Amino acid sequence: MNIHEYQAKEVLKQYGVAVPRGQVAFTVDEAVEAATALGSPVAVVKAQIHAGGRGKAGGVKVARGLEEVRAYAEEILGKVLVTHQTGPEGKEVKRLLIEEGCDIKKEYYIGVVIDRGTGRVVMMASEEGGTEIEEVAAATPEKIFKENVDPALGLQTYQARRLAYAINIPNELVNQAVQFMMALYTAFVEKDCFIAEINPLVVTGDGKVMALDAKLNFDSNALYRHKDILALRDLEEENEKEIEASKFDLSYIALDGNIGCMVNGAGLAMATMDIIKYYGGDPANFLDVGGGATAEKVTEAFKIILSDDKVKGIFVNIFGGIMKCDVIAAGIVEAAHQVGLDRPLVVRLEGTNVELGKRILAESDLTIVSADSMADGAQKIVALVS
Repeated sequence: MNIHEYQAKEVLKQYGVAVPRGQVAFTVDEAVEAATALGSPVAVVKAQIHAGGRGKAGGVKVARGLEEVRAYAEEILGKVLVTHQTGPEGKEVKRLLIEEGCDIKKEYYIGVVIDRGTGRVVMMASEEGGTEIEEVAAATPEKIFKENVDPALGLQTYQARRLAYAINIPNELVNQAVQFMMALYTAFVEKDCFIAEINPLVVTGDGKVMALDAKLNFDSNALYRHKDILALRDLEEENEKEIEASKFDLSYIALDGNIGCMVNGAGLAMATMDIIKYYGGDPANFLDVGGGATAEKVTEAFKIILSDDKVKGIFVNIFGGIMKCDVIAAGIVEAAHQVGLDRPLVVRLEGTNVELGKRILAESDLTIVSADSMADGAQKIVALVS
């Protein structure tokens, strides 16, 4: 789960991470009031959306005076920002962060992520702050330094100090930088984050080390432990179909293709999308109904798939282990009747009660194309939607 920059900074402040003073604003008048309350000669007007690259898209403006704050707020609020992370459709700006300006002396990068290779948390640092870390990794990988963290010990002071020296933090500010990194790591672990990214971390003219920007992404499976974080969820930033799917414990991610997929198991779902692409098709979604799907969940899955106008056909690919093929078949028939299925449907069933499942489909009054394998099913649905 993502949250906005201003929310991330409020979370980090609880752990002693230094951030600039700022206030959120939902209207132009609120933006001016926030800038007035800050009393800073320079204010920064920042669009708040769940995507990076806001500055390059015109979503971050430096204002010198209240009139400029008002002008920039009018310009950015309601604007659709298109960045490398939003996709071509962009995201509409519905809130702003009004923040005090600061005297930036140097910009750095600090990030905390989970290294799947080692199964450990890793802290990354670079003196190439303000630049997308992917660009740094591609152009100058030698400028990225990493410290793997022993989960039993946590981030050690010497590791943070080693990173601070590696990225050339001024000697007199190393202790501040170390405290910053230790606090960031603690927040990452205690709040069950996937990503904690500070880009840029800045050193100011008056000798402070602070987070000029902050991104926190949380493990959705751990949100039951963090009601305070769950309360920060902004549903307007999320896909409506994905929100609806979450109500029924369905894992759904919208894509840009025209073949709807309904599969049980994340690995099988990925393989299904791959084989559709292999035969020249384009999947419209990732949808995993899980290992214990009921007829009700299958029905809801169909409704979500068909609510996407781009979908021209559906491929159901089920391996019945825990899930029985006859239950899936019954759900497919029920769902098709409820939603008034008017698009091609290819079904591949294999596993527990597969013959019964196939009989249920065959005896229904629906036009269902049966497939004997994943490849057979993928070829058939690609041909039908073409």
